[in-house]
Amino acid sequence: MNDTIQTAAPQEDRTIALITHLSGIIASFIVPLIIWLINKDKPEKSWITEQAKEALNFQITIVLAWIVAIVLSFVAIGFLLYPVIWIGNLIFCILAGVAANKGENYRYPVTLRLVS
Repeated sequence: MNDTIQTAAPQEDRTIALITHLSGIIASFIVPLIIWLINKDKPEKSWITEQAKEALNFQITIVLAWIVAIVLSFVAIGFLLYPVIWIGNLIFCILAGVAANKGENYRYPVTLRLVS
């Protein structure tokens, strides 16, 4: 869900969070993982760490959805999931990027929270 509480995140952090969320469209979980690993031990970067962790969890969920769709493709139903997964990833990454650019906290609605 979208928390509309504004943070005091500087523009540089908001831009990095925007890139982190949007990178999931092309690079899956790689960029969120790198941003999270770089900033996880920096208390002054707690907001960007939370956004990277949220993006990472969502992209891991998307990878798992692709795996399920590929397995289900052997019984022909998985092919129907391909466009749903792709469009869902696209829409949620854009929504998260816009919220991050505004300095808002964003929580993806259908996410396994594996990284905490």
